[in-house]
Amino acid sequence: MLQLSVNIDHVATIRQARRTWEPDPVQAATEALAGGADGITVHLREDRRHIQDDDVTRLSELGTFRLNLEMAATEEMVAFARVIRPQTVMLVPEGRTEITTEGGLNVAGQRDALAAVVDRLRGDEVQVSAFIDPDPLQVEACASCGFDICEIHTGPYAHAFHEHGRNAELSGVVHELEMVRTCCDLVRGEDMLCNAGHALNYSNILPLASIPGLYELHIGHSIVSRAVMAGMREAVAEMRDLLLDAAGVAHA
Repeated sequence: MLQLSVNIDHVATIRQARRTWEPDPVQAATEALAGGADGITVHLREDRRHIQDDDVTRLSELGTFRLNLEMAATEEMVAFARVIRPQTVMLVPEGRTEITTEGGLNVAGQRDALAAVVDRLRGDEVQVSAFIDPDPLQVEACASCGFDICEIHTGPYAHAFHEHGRNAELSGVVHELEMVRTCCDLVRGEDMLCNAGHALNYSNILPLASIPGLYELHIGHSIVSRAVMAGMREAVAEMRDLLLDAAGVAHA
């Protein structure tokens, strides 16, 4: 059955806007797991714009779910991952000025360096994944480097879906879906697991999730956005009840 890993980065984004202690990403993770998530994804960026080292440490200590740590293939991050030893490390490209990850990792252009990183992490019994564009050349490079998993970048599909009026039957959308499908087949043919993620939401998920052979989807921003709206009524009601309690007023 297709797995769901929920990315909780943007819970930390809200917290870091005030440099305070709430909302707590770890609490968000427990809520996501209670809601049926199979795993949790966090991206520890070099600039620490949202998730912090302590968040990852506390998540790793829960030990009851699959933790996927996204990170750049830097010496600092590799050393940190080898201490934390999450179930999965996903190597991604990273730019200080980008709002979110803008494309896949160029594995083919840095095979030797990435193969060395993969070897070190796998030596600590950590599965290693690469976030790549739906490009057969990158799939072949991942296999040669020893990656366990390829995550296909679904941003192009998601943008095509939105630009074509959310119609999955139009040629531009079909083309992007076929690119993902083809690469998924290639990934599985190389005995790697195939994941997918980026810009997936409640509108565009069904056509993508219907692709045979996908193992896990990583979805974050849309779920956090939905949680802000779906949970506001309950949050306000709880606060209102506390005010009534403070005033000694009975409430239902």
